[in-house]
Amino acid sequence: MAIDEEEIGRRLNIKGHRLTKQRLAVLKALQNTKSHPHATWIYEKVRKEIPHVSLGTIYRTLGILKEAGLLRELDYGSSLSHYDANTENHIHIVCTNCGRIDDLPLSLPNNLEEQASKATDFLIAGHRLEFYGLCPHCRPSSAH
Repeated sequence: MAIDEEEIGRRLNIKGHRLTKQRLAVLKALQNTKSHPHATWIYEKVRKEIPHVSLGTIYRTLGILKEAGLLRELDYGSSLSHYDANTENHIHIVCTNCGRIDDLPLSLPNNLEEQASKATDFLIAGHRLEFYGLCPHCRPSSAH
């Protein structure tokens, strides 16, 4: 689900930022991939459009876009963070060998957070659901 430039600008403005060509290029790079890339991949993509952009700018931009609710950071502890332009609640499947992250096209109940809140008496702020295993490239050939 790609968000139009006017909405991107509005969300950035609410957080005290303006829409720049670097911010738009980073967001477009994320919106145009099905993968969940890390900052270096995004940097290489954006450099094709903006040759003098720095990796530091990419990291700052990712932080600003995350703060504005325009992307999600998928942090897996010691490994590099990955980024996802799809900010809707959805399920990921992660390869425990190579780190590949895919969206898992399963439906979740719309009121999952409400159910969790009622079951635990927690005030739920959000959730992240992931499955782990070996992707088709990493699993043994006999497991195909």
